Amino acid sequence: MAVILNPYLNWRSGAREAMEFYRSVFGGELNLMTFAEGGMQVDPSESELIMHGQLETPDGFTLMGADTPSHMPLAEGGSISVSLSGDDDAKLRGFWDALLDGGSQTVPLETAPWGDAFGMLVDRFGIAWLVNISAPSA
Repeated sequence: MAVILNPYLNWRSGAREAMEFYRSVFGGELNLMTFAEGGMQVDPSESELIMHGQLETPDGFTLMGADTPSHMPLAEGGSISVSLSGDDDAKLRGFWDALLDGGSQTVPLETAPWGDAFGMLVDRFGIAWLVNISAPSA
């Protein structure tokens, strides 16, 4: 089996809404499992929260996420960003626009000193994203 590295995002609650939003942005197949379905012992009021969510996109992204039960610590926001990069200008700008809906731009998506288009945003779920679109080759 190959080794895979992918983001695993956590919220106190709201993972279902966030993961469904990311499916609307990136497409693909989303699988969600609640704490009740997974057999995890949590406060009954949290049994329908998402224990594990996994989105597999047509572009080969794997994005995972979950809610964090109240008995577990959570440092919301943290110090991590999710980066999207490549040379498909239209696709990456489409991702940028969709992720920015309800979020806030921290660095505009525009030509950077290194020649690529680059921007940063925080989506409506508090996740920081970086988008880098490679400059066309001369």
